[in-house]
Amino acid sequence: MYAQQSCDEALSVTEGQYNVSFNDGSEVPPNCIDTAIATMGVWYSYTATENHNISISTNVEDVTNTDTRIMLYSGDCENLTCIDGDDDSGGNFTSFITFSAMAGETFIFAFENNWNSDDFSFVLTEMPYNPPMFTPQDVTLSGAYKNCVADLNGDYLDDIVSPVEGFVNVLYQMEDGTFTSAQLTAPSTVFMPGWSMAAGDYDGNGYNDLLYGNGSGAAIMLADNEGTSFSEKIESNPEFFLFSQRTNFVDINNDGNLDAFVCHDVQPNVYFLNNGEDGYEFIQGGLGDYPDGGNYGSIWVDYDNDNDPDLFIAKCRGGGSMAAMNELHRNDGDGVFTIVASIDTNESNMADMIQTWSSAWADYDNDGDMDALVGASSFANGGHKFMVNNGDGTFTDGTEGSGYDDFTGINNEHVAHDFNNDGFVDVFGGGNAIMMNNGDMTFTPMTIDFGHGPIGDLNNDGFLDVFTGTKIYYNNGNDNNWMKITLEGVDSNRNGIGARVEIHASTGTWTQQIRDVRSGDGFRYMSSLNVHFGLGLTETVDQLVIKWPSGVVDIVNNPQINQTTHVTEGETVLSISDVENNLFKLYPNPAKDYIQVEGQNIEITRALIYTVNGRIVSDSQITNNTISVQELAQGTYAVILQDNTGKYHTSKIIKE
Repeated sequence: MYAQQSCDEALSVTEGQYNVSFNDGSEVPPNCIDTAIATMGVWYSYTATENHNISISTNVEDVTNTDTRIMLYSGDCENLTCIDGDDDSGGNFTSFITFSAMAGETFIFAFENNWNSDDFSFVLTEMPYNPPMFTPQDVTLSGAYKNCVADLNGDYLDDIVSPVEGFVNVLYQMEDGTFTSAQLTAPSTVFMPGWSMAAGDYDGNGYNDLLYGNGSGAAIMLADNEGTSFSEKIESNPEFFLFSQRTNFVDINNDGNLDAFVCHDVQPNVYFLNNGEDGYEFIQGGLGDYPDGGNYGSIWVDYDNDNDPDLFIAKCRGGGSMAAMNELHRNDGDGVFTIVASIDTNESNMADMIQTWSSAWADYDNDGDMDALVGASSFANGGHKFMVNNGDGTFTDGTEGSGYDDFTGINNEHVAHDFNNDGFVDVFGGGNAIMMNNGDMTFTPMTIDFGHGPIGDLNNDGFLDVFTGTKIYYNNGNDNNWMKITLEGVDSNRNGIGARVEIHASTGTWTQQIRDVRSGDGFRYMSSLNVHFGLGLTETVDQLVIKWPSGVVDIVNNPQINQTTHVTEGETVLSISDVENNLFKLYPNPAKDYIQVEGQNIEITRALIYTVNGRIVSDSQITNNTISVQELAQGTYAVILQDNTGKYHTSKIIKE
C-alpha cells in the first residue's frame, strides 16, 4: 500500500507495516528538524481509537535500511504545527519517533527525501498509554541559539539564556517559577554559539559568563560587575581556524580560576588558561593531541575519586579513522594529565571507536564512583557502550543485559540526570526516550514526545525540566523527595565547578549518591550548575559532603530535604571542636608513625586528614584499619574516616 502524495490526500493508517514510495511533484513536508531542503514527500494520518503511545520506525525487520527523515504534525493541512521530527534515531540512518495519542486525536506525519528517494517501509506500533512525565508550555524567547539554562543574575535560580548578535536574551526565573524577560547588551562577535555553549564565572565577579563554540572560533562573553550586561569579550584569533565542538568551563590547573576548554574537530584541542588577573594564555595541545582532531564531546569527571576533574573525549570520525578513538585523560594534579585511553594505550579500557558525539557519566549503581554511557550517534561502528567503573582506574563493559544492548535509539546528545527523583540517575539520549534507571544497572526506555535541550529546575519545585527552544517541558513530579545544592566557592572557583558533592543515608534503596559539578555536558547544551539529587522515599539524609577543588571539605550533618541548601566554601568545614565519635577508638593517639582504628564491625577504607583551618593535607586509601601519619608535621588534626559502606566518621588525631 502506498501513501498519497499531498497532505490533503494523506493515507489514513493504523497499526501495521507500510511500504513507501516517492513520486515527482509530490508535496514537500514542512521541515521540523533543520534547514535541509527536500524535493518530495509522502503523507499519512493516524487517528487514535483509544489512548495509546505510538512509535513509528523505518528500521524494519527483513527490509533494507534507507536513510529516511520523518516529520510529525498536529492541526490540519491548512495549519500544520510541528510536533517533532527525526533523522537517524532508528539506527543505520533510519528514523524513529514516538508520541502519545488520545482517543479521537488525529496526527499527520510525512517522510521527505532530503537524503534518499529510494523505496522503504515503516512500522507503526500502538503501545499501552502511560501518563506523560512532562507537560509542555510555550515560551517566548527570541534568538537562534537557545542552548543554555544557567543563573545569570546571581540568585541561583535557573534562567533561560539565548544569545543573539550584540545581545543576550534572558528569561529570569522568579521564586514562584514565573519568568521575567530581559535583553542584555553584549559585544559583537562572529563566533556565535552554533555548536555549543557553556556558562561559568570565568572572572570571579559573582556573575556567570558565557563561552560560545563556533565552527570557526570561540568567544567568552564577560558579565559586568552588576550582572546587567556583557561588557567585554575574549575571542580566539580569527586567523587561527578553530572548529569548535563541545565547550566547557573548568579549572584545568586547580589555581582557583576557571579556564575555557574547547574541543577542536580537525586539530588538537585548545583552551584559554586563565591567570586570574584579566589575562590568559591560549594553548593548543596537551589535552587531546591527535593531529586530525575528531574531538566532539568533552566532559570533565572525577572518575578515579582523587578530587580533581579528569577529561573524557567522545570522538567521531566516520570510516574507521583513528581520529575516532575515544580518549580518557587522568588528572594527576597541578595541570598534569596522563592519557589512559587513546590510540596508543587502553589501560582504562575506555578506548573505543564507536561513532559518538557525547557520553553520559554518573554513579548509576550508587557505589561511589562514576560509570559511563558512551552513546552512539550512529551504529556504523558499533552500538552504545555502558561502562562500569571498577574502582581501580579501569572499566568493565556492562552493556549486555543493561537494556542498552537492545536499545536502537541514537543521538548526538547523551546526558545523565535523575528525572523521576528515585535516587538513581537516568540517561536522556535518542529514540524519543529517557532510559530510566531501574536501580540494578539496567535501564528501561520511557517514551517522551520532545527532543533535547538544556536541563534545569525551571519552576523551582525540585524536579528537572527541559527547555527545547519554543517550549518548557515541565516535569509533572511525583511523591519522591529531593535535595538541591547551590555552591559558592571562595578559594575554589566561584561556581564550585569540579567539586564532588556527596549525600549519605542510613536507610532506603540507596546509602550514598555522588555528583560532580560540571559546566557543559552532552554535546551542545549548557544545563544548570545547581546540584540536584532525587531521594526516592528516603526522608532523612545523614550527611551532605562537598569536596571543593581547593581541598577544603564542607560537611553538613542532617541537611534538610525538599529544599535548596546553599553552601559557601569553608562555612561548614570540619573543625577540631566538631569531632566526636563513639563507634571506634584511635590508638596510639598521640602517635609518631601509625594509628590503628579499633571498633566493632567497622572497616575503614579511606582517611582524609585536615589542619585546624580545614585544609586537607592527606587523602589516602587504607587497609587493615591502619593510618600512616609519618609524613605529617607535629600538631593536632581533624580526620574524616570513610567506611566500606561509604559513610563518614569524624575524629581527632595528634602527631608527635
